[in-house]
Amino acid sequence: MAITSANQLELLQTAEAVAREKMIDPALVVEAMEDSLARAAKSRYGSEMDIRVKIDRKTGRATFTRVRTVVPEDELENYQAEMTVEEARQYMDDPKVGDVYEEEVPPVELGRIAAQSAKQVILQRVREAERERQYEEFKDRVGTIINGIVKREEYGNIVVDVGRGEAILRRNEKIGRESYRPGDRIRCYIKDVRRETRGPQIFLSRTAPEFMAELFKMEVPEIYDGIIEIKAVARDPGSRAKIGVISYDSSIDPVGACVGMRGSRVQAVVNELQGEKIDIIPWNEDQATFLVNALQPAEVSKVVIDEDAQRIEVVVPDEQLSLAIGRRGQNVRLASQLTGLDIDIMTEEEESQRRQKEFEERTQLFMDTLDLDEFFAQLLVSEGFTNLEEVAYVEMDELLVIDGVDEETATELQTRAREYLDEQARQALEHARELGVEQSLIDFEGLTPQMIEALAKDGIKTLEDFATCADWELAGGWTTVDGQRVKDDGILEPFDVSLEEAQNMVMTARVMLGWVDPEDLVSSEEDEGEEGDEAAEEERA
Repeated sequence: MAITSANQLELLQTAEAVAREKMIDPALVVEAMEDSLARAAKSRYGSEMDIRVKIDRKTGRATFTRVRTVVPEDELENYQAEMTVEEARQYMDDPKVGDVYEEEVPPVELGRIAAQSAKQVILQRVREAERERQYEEFKDRVGTIINGIVKREEYGNIVVDVGRGEAILRRNEKIGRESYRPGDRIRCYIKDVRRETRGPQIFLSRTAPEFMAELFKMEVPEIYDGIIEIKAVARDPGSRAKIGVISYDSSIDPVGACVGMRGSRVQAVVNELQGEKIDIIPWNEDQATFLVNALQPAEVSKVVIDEDAQRIEVVVPDEQLSLAIGRRGQNVRLASQLTGLDIDIMTEEEESQRRQKEFEERTQLFMDTLDLDEFFAQLLVSEGFTNLEEVAYVEMDELLVIDGVDEETATELQTRAREYLDEQARQALEHARELGVEQSLIDFEGLTPQMIEALAKDGIKTLEDFATCADWELAGGWTTVDGQRVKDDGILEPFDVSLEEAQNMVMTARVMLGWVDPEDLVSSEEDEGEEGDEAAEEERA
């Protein structure tokens, strides 16, 4: 195939047709043609040559040009595409390094193989341009709902025609019992749009919690206007969902507005989600109150929150346990997702048994360590004393309020508690020294002998060892693995050392060792304080 004057205009007509069909810029198609012709010319004249092709945008004439660059003599590598300054003087006046010399070469005759190769290059470039155009069009639509038409199914994944492109609804993003046939209309949530070397770039979902939130935004004008806000959504797709809503207008009930007249609004969402049951719950800033609402329809007797562990204990009447847990744990699982807390549910009887066990353990502790009879030990526990430190260092007045305890008895109790604690500390310190703990760690302020013993058992025996610890290694914490919160036990966690206290101790050790400049700490604290002040001012504004 030769590019003659007869078919020069045909190049431009082909480019226009392809661009119109693929909805891309015609210039991109022409550039692809230029690239493909240049590759074909290289196969004819030699791959080491720098052959470039320019197609005139008006006449369609293709100009083939050989390009040679002037380089220093010691850097000359490719004789076909480069030349020295001396050689360049034959073609140019006063050549310099970096100058480019261009000469037109005869157009090439495209054989069958070269023509096929050129066609592949053009198709590849057109596909790339098409994907780029699709990415630019849809990248800002992430987080919105889109309507499309089912084109086909591939290995359980649904390919959807979304107008000017194709999107994919993966098998795990479909609601369980849904099935589609080509030509069916479908409504989905755009979960992600990203560049990929091949295949669809638009990823859809019907199981995402955000899909339900967007559906409510479409059905409830108050949500669209910002009067009502959806604070949290938890879904078991196709089965059940919980949604937490709050109203910023005291005259509008958020739950009633979302339900609609005779349930019309919520029913429209339910129908779109294949009959998924939806519990609409009023949001509350108080975690305990919100959780009680989230566990509906079960009744809750008592809530105990552990803020550090982000766990919550819920006590329900015995007959409400199965209702609170729900079928296959569905109710409590959704409530946990909605509140962001791990929930432990127990009956009133189970809580009573646990409290009784704790009472017996504390009673036995006081009997064994303070040499008390059972009745007196139970008195201490009943008054709220949980450990020896509280007995040893509490104000005398708090012991005197106990029936039958006078000043002499209170003094004797504290003396026994302190002697026992001192002996425990002495033994712990002695054991730590046997394990090889250095004096620098023993003298570090803030660590008790029992803490030093625990550190030594974990191989931390010097101040340098301690300074290399992370705060969570000392105080413990929580890590999310595969969507599940996993507990990380801290070395000093049994001694109720908080994450902040652990961080302060580690930084103090680093300052003492000269690893950190105290002035850097002060400046960083000031910066944090300024950021906090700015945030507070923004909130007030």
